[in-house]
Amino acid sequence: MSKLPETLELCLATTAPAGIEFTSKTDAKGVSCAWCTLASKDDLLPAATFMKNLGARLSTITILQPKAPATPAPAEGEAAVLPTFFGGVASDGKTFEINYHFDVNGDTVTLIAHVPFGGNIASLTPLFRCADWPERELMELYSVVVSGHPDPRRLFIDPSIDGAVLERLIPFSALANSATTKGLWEKIMAQTGSKS
Repeated sequence: MSKLPETLELCLATTAPAGIEFTSKTDAKGVSCAWCTLASKDDLLPAATFMKNLGARLSTITILQPKAPATPAPAEGEAAVLPTFFGGVASDGKTFEINYHFDVNGDTVTLIAHVPFGGNIASLTPLFRCADWPERELMELYSVVVSGHPDPRRLFIDPSIDGAVLERLIPFSALANSATTKGLWEKIMAQTGSKS
């Protein structure tokens, strides 16, 4: 039996005046998962505050950079139309999707926000202390600023190295897929100007 409130969608919609897209499902064992995409990244903090008041625990934060969808060539004399995510953020292959995964008594709620390349998003560390390291890691690996973070120092990468190192040298998707093949190393060597 799901432990998520029946009014979850309505409550989240109330905290996010720009709008939400909400879906949920419950499996045969009664475990529920819900996904709430925010039309505006600026609604993250109020939505997360609602989750905290609900008794939710922030489990983790994940980030990805969805590839731009293929768009048909515009007809002669027409301008190309750039596809967008819900909320109007460009789906350009550079925009980030940040997922905040919450546990509510064994059920999962994921808040999703889209942030343009080089953009910013509010820190959840003042609400959830466990957001500290994931947000710091996010800032050092990607071109995203976490506004209001109480300690934005880098975790692992030396300050003398330019930020967003994984974006420039190794796409995270390739790294996460364990793509440590000859082709990956050849790409790294080519981008750094090294000889094998």
